[in-house]
This record gives sequence, C-alpha cells and structure tokens, in this order.
Amino acid sequence: MDNIIVYVDDAHYALQLLQPMLPAGQPQGPTRWIVVGCAPRVTHHVSKFVTHSARDGWRRKWSEKVFGQVVPSLHREGDEVVTLLAQTNLCSQTEALIKTHGAARVLDARRPKFGQDLQPVTPAQAQESHGVARYAAALAGAGLLVGTD
Repeated sequence: MDNIIVYVDDAHYALQLLQPMLPAGQPQGPTRWIVVGCAPRVTHHVSKFVTHSARDGWRRKWSEKVFGQVVPSLHREGDEVVTLLAQTNLCSQTEALIKTHGAARVLDARRPKFGQDLQPVTPAQAQESHGVARYAAALAGAGLLVGTD
C-alpha cells in the first residue's frame, strides 16, 4: 500500500495541490492518505481569555470542517484515509507516522503566509524565510512606487 502524508491548513489550497496526484480513471494500487490538520495558532492575546477546553473544541470544529472538504476527494475504491491533528513538532510527527505506517511520501499542502515562516515537516525540507526583512522590503517597494507616481 502506498502511503502519502499530507499536511493541510487550508482546504481549497490543499485540493489544488492534491488534484494532480489523484488518479483520473486509471486504476492504481491502494493508497493510504494520512491527512494531518494544522490548525491556525491562537494568538497570545486571545489565549488569555479562552479556556483550554474551549480551544480544543475550536480545533476540533476547525478540523471537522477542513477534513469534510478534503477527505471526500481522496476516497477511491480500496483507498484508506486517516485524519489527525498536528502536534507541536511536525518533523517528529512525520517520523512517528512513518514508523507507524511504513515508508511514505510527504506533501506539505499548507498555504504559505506572507511574513510568517512555516515549520518544516521533514528535516530535509528547505526552510524558506519570509520574515520581517522581506515584509519591510515589500513595504519599501510599494512606498517607492507611490513616491514616483
């Protein structure tokens, strides 16, 4: 069985990346899709006023919504879909999933966010830096365009 681990934080973006990987009418061997939901982080300000159980309830509702949009497109005859929520360290979670389910391909289908670095899902994944320096450069470029007009 072919194992594919997919990290998801936005259903529409993930479906765009998954579409080429889905077989179009041609039968292939069975696939086990391991879909890991990466819920958005709760800001420090909000976490002061929300209980831990309320935060867990919100993550559960968020994951049900995202999995409800992604999972139906992955179901094919003979395929298996496993859903779970992301832990704090994605690299160690990937290693644990590979130990549990065997060798797997890993797809990072999380939407990139401007000004925020995403945590790598494997140790070999290249870490792109979209930090404050790029954000400042984009603002300076926009200011230059406005200034020349």
